Formats: sequence, C-alpha cells, structure tokens
Amino acid sequence: MLDTPPLHDSLVATVPEAALVLDTATDRIVAANAAARRMLGAAPGAVFSDWLGRALPRFIVFMEETDHRGEAWTRDVDLLVAGEALPCELRARRIAGSASHVFIMLLDLAELERRAQMVETVRLHRAGIEEWKRAHDFFAELERQNQLILNAAGEGIYGVNAEGKTTFVNRAAQEMLGWTTEDLLGKPIHDMIHHHHLDGEVYHAHDCPIYRSFRFEQVNRIEDEVFWRKDGRPIRVEYVSTPIYDQQVLAGAVVIFRDITERKENEKRLHDALEEIASLRDRLEQENAYLQEAITTERAHHDIIGTSPAVRQLLTRVELVAGTDATVLISGEAGTGKALVAHAIHNASPRRRRPLIHVRCGSVAPGAMEAELFGQIRGAYPGALRDKPGKLELAHGGTLFLDDVEELPAEVQGQLLRALQEREVTRLGDTRSRSLDVRVIAASTKPLEKEVAAGRLREDLYLWLNVFPILCHPLREKKEDIPALATHLLGLASKRMNRRPPVITQHVMQRLMDYPWPGNVRELRNVIERATIVSQGGKLIVDLGEPGTRSRSAPGPIRTEADLEAEMRRTLVDCLRETGGKVSGTSGAAELMGIPATTFYSRIRKFGIKPEEWQITTPDSPPGTGA
Repeated sequence: MLDTPPLHDSLVATVPEAALVLDTATDRIVAANAAARRMLGAAPGAVFSDWLGRALPRFIVFMEETDHRGEAWTRDVDLLVAGEALPCELRARRIAGSASHVFIMLLDLAELERRAQMVETVRLHRAGIEEWKRAHDFFAELERQNQLILNAAGEGIYGVNAEGKTTFVNRAAQEMLGWTTEDLLGKPIHDMIHHHHLDGEVYHAHDCPIYRSFRFEQVNRIEDEVFWRKDGRPIRVEYVSTPIYDQQVLAGAVVIFRDITERKENEKRLHDALEEIASLRDRLEQENAYLQEAITTERAHHDIIGTSPAVRQLLTRVELVAGTDATVLISGEAGTGKALVAHAIHNASPRRRRPLIHVRCGSVAPGAMEAELFGQIRGAYPGALRDKPGKLELAHGGTLFLDDVEELPAEVQGQLLRALQEREVTRLGDTRSRSLDVRVIAASTKPLEKEVAAGRLREDLYLWLNVFPILCHPLREKKEDIPALATHLLGLASKRMNRRPPVITQHVMQRLMDYPWPGNVRELRNVIERATIVSQGGKLIVDLGEPGTRSRSAPGPIRTEADLEAEMRRTLVDCLRETGGKVSGTSGAAELMGIPATTFYSRIRKFGIKPEEWQITTPDSPPGTGA
C-alpha cells in the first residue's frame, strides 16, 4: 500500500460521487473513496491504466489538457470494468502544491442520463402537457428557421459538440462533401472528412485546428487544407472554426468552409506557366549571352578561303553533309579551321535559324562539365543559386559543336551519349526530363582511335560520333592558298585597327609561303596582325624569327618532329615575352596564339619553359619577336 496523505483521504471521502487521487508520475491511485471502490474495484496503490485499455491515448491527451488549463473534463474516455466498457464523464483538477497528483471525479454517464431523464420527467409533469407542447413548437420553429438560413448559405457549414460529434450540416456542405445528414449526424466528423493530409499522412484529431477551437476556445482561420468526400476524393478547402457556447458553457464549434479546389488548380497552372516562362526566359538569356560572345569572338576569317585541291575537297564534303542531320567528326591539327568548318555546315543546314552552341571540352573544369552540358536547378549543389539551362538545352533545334571532344571527362561521356541517344536531357538536381533535338558536330586534334585504345574516350561514343568524317589539312599541305589567306586576314586586321592595309610585297609573300606554319591558319592570323601593328611605311613587315632558326626549320626534303617542336617552343616563348608573361584573358599569350589558356599552360609544362627564358632579353631573342 502507498502512504496516503490524510488530506487526500479526507478530500475524496467527502465527495458523494466516485472520486480518486491519481499520481500521474507513477500511474498509481493514491486515494479512492468508497464510491470509486464500488465502481472500479480499485484500491490505493493500483495501476490506473489497467482500467483504460484502448482509451489510454485519449486519457493522456486529457491529462495534457488538465496540465495546460489546471482542470478539464471529457466524455471520450471509457473505463474497462469487468471487461466491459463503461462510458464515463471524467472531471480532473490539478492538486495545488503537488507536481503529479490529480484529483479525478468519475461520473457514470448511464447513471447521469437516468437522473436527467428523471428530472426532465418530473419537470414536464409539473409543467403540464401544454407547456411541453409550447416548448416543442418553439424549438421546432427555431430549428426550422435556422435550417432555412443555414441551407440558404453558399458556404458549407457544420457544427460539432464538445465530443467532436456532428450536430448539424447544411445543404451546401452535403453537396460539397457527398455525405448526407444521416451519414454525419452524431458521428465524429473528423474521422470521416478530415482524417488524412493530402500527402497521405494521418491527421490526428488532437492536431486539428477545429478541435482546438473548443478545446482551447480559439478562433482558427485555415487557408489551405483538405476535406475528403464520401467517394474518397479530396477537395481543397479554406475554413473558419469558431467555438460556440450554451449559456456561457463551451458547447463545441461551428465550421464554415468553401471549396477552393478549382482556385488551387488555377494557381498551380499559373505557377507552372510562370515557371515555364521563367525557364524560357533563362534559356533565351543564355542563348543571347552565348550569341553575343560568339559575335565578339575574334575568328581567323569568316569564310573558307582557298582554291587548293584540299579546300575544294573540304567544301564538297561540307555541301554533301550540310543538308542532313548526320553527325560529323572533324579532325585536323590545331589552327586548321575546324570551328570554321562546323559553322559552315550549320549555316548551310536547315537548322541555321537556331544557334550553333560551341562547347570547348578542354576549357571547362572536369567538375563543372556536367552542369555546363546538362544545366542545373537551384540548390542542385552548393553554389547553384538559380536555374540554368545547359549547352544541350541551348542547342535544342540547332547544332551542338563539341570542340576537343577527347577532353571530355570520362564520367560525363556516358551521360552525354545516353542523352544524345535517348534525345532527352535532365538538369542536375531535377527529376523532369526535357526533349532534345540537336545535330552534333565534334572536332578533335588527336587521332581518336588512339584515345579509345588508351581508355580516354569511350568506344561507343566514338562510334556514335564518327558517322561522317571530315579532315582539315594543315596549311603546309596547301601553300597555294597562303596568298589569298594572307590578303584576306590583312584586310580584316586593318579594318579592325582602323588602318590602311599595307602592301604585301613579293619577297614577303615568298617568305610566308616558305614558312612551315606549325600553328596553321591561326598562326598566320597572329603573324599578320602583329605585322599590321608594326608596319608603318606602307609595306607589310613580317617577322618570322631569326635567320638561323628559320634555316633550321625551313621546308626541305626531311623535317623531323624535333624541328617542329623546337619551332613551337620558340613561338610560345615569343608570345610570353610579348605579353610580359600574361597567358589568359584579353591580350594574353593564349589569345595572341589563338589557343585556349589551358592548352597554352599544358604546352609550357610539356616544353619545360622557365620564366627566365622570356623575362631576360638577349640578342638572339629580342622582345616582341614571334613565330
């Protein structure tokens, strides 16, 4: 037995109804009067939850309400007595000065009902039949008038009592919910129309704002929730839940709601349309930025210049493939005009009204290439602050030009091939795929068969790209085109610098034709531009390096790889000397030579060029000398 304070014993003993003191910390009865013992068979020290069964969760909620308000009552908790559910009204009050002791009075609802009927019978007998009839007619008329008002309302209206059971439902609510009055009256309406959230998560009654209205006397306005129709379909609703009183006693709540399903669907359609507009705006902005960049990018020339057999063969192959959607693989040394050929194919194709998107595979960091190609959505990875379409999306309807395709990271090659084969692309972080209609042109300066054999290029990607190969011959194999090219490039450079074009003398032209041009047309362009800058006397002055060096690298019957590499190394040093060591950016050595900065850096490492080689001016290598 528990030690019971005498105050608790005297407290419960004076109560005529069944009463007990419960220690909520130990779930044991501290004191119980005779009526409680008769009702439950309970004695001090007994575990109170043994009489709760499945009503234990509702009793816990009841205790939380008691903690919150200091006192509470409920009829939701039925007690198990001799294996039978006993409907009770529990009234509880927190005992002052105790952290866990609660005074609970147990009222048998069946006994209360019998007493109420007896009282009402006695009253009616005393008042007489006429008084009863007058009261009946009065309330019937009042109910009829109220029903007329409720049924005339366009919003759904229903009421719940303090037990959460439905007391009335107007016609609009029945039409919106599909439930009839017979279905709902006297039933716990939350369990019928408000039992789950839209995502399928269970909606517990103790979390429901409607129940909070009469539990805590609050007016709750909810702008977006879901009610469930009788046929199982959800409707989106907004509602106001207001507590109602019967002679200053909280009796329940009235709920006024309206169906906003159509409005929410319209809002969703509008939201989707705005997202689509934003996506198209982003795409157009990216396309515009790309096209502006393409317009301002300095190119060697705007047309394919030359009449040599190599150029005529090249033009023939361009004409053959331009009108088709076939994938083209362009190969050739750096500076031979592969990008120019790609533009020529695109401009002669049915896709010319859409952009040609140039992807320089070697100029993007490996970790950024995936976002560069496929795009991103906001939050896809740290630093992704906005939605952004990738180059594949920008090329939709047009042409995708993969320059230096062998530089693609291995982990991206498979994703790219899958996107091109399935003709759809998914942005990083997104789950939606977008249709893709692109024509692919790829270019490489290396023999791709060797790249495949070395494992740097996927064989299936190589086979997919190698549909129609085109070879761009180096300038040393088509020297008869040098006069036309030099004249054309001189005109472009002079116009850009706002100068009168100097004259190319026969001697200078012969020197240009005798030079081996390891950098091909790109190197020729750079030489012409430098010559345009330094030529002041009306004649073009070309500096192709020191005589001794030229004789070693002059064309002859035998020209070794070492000669070409020595020529390339000297050109790199000259470019660094001319730019003061600046490689990337405007007026950098990479731009001067017409190659990506990453390629320039890799060649510096390859040839082991030291800063002192271009920082120190020697008689053999004067400043500004270029090859």
